[in-house]
Amino acid sequence: MQTWWLILGMAAITFAIRYSLFAWPDLRFPSVVRQGLHYVPTAVLTAIVVPGMFMPDGQHLQLALDNAFLLAGLATILIAALSRHLLGTILGGLLIFFLLRWTFGQLPV
Repeated sequence: MQTWWLILGMAAITFAIRYSLFAWPDLRFPSVVRQGLHYVPTAVLTAIVVPGMFMPDGQHLQLALDNAFLLAGLATILIAALSRHLLGTILGGLLIFFLLRWTFGQLPV
């Protein structure tokens, strides 16, 4: 029963936070908060992607040159920095990733 109370409590808190933006549409954040919120998407994406690059199996740190996840991630960062084109970065990163996996013989059959 405690699990259900936990789920209901989290749902209520999530609803209250999101509803508050509709309840007070004239709410304005200070410039410091708005400036900090500007970096949230980058921080969240980094927190999701970087562990997968350095620990593809989810348990062990792999800094070897046969880690296609790490090499393709670094190449994708380079593509993004040079091109500033979202679709080109995604396609280039995927192409490099699958080519590295194919080169290293790591593609599932």
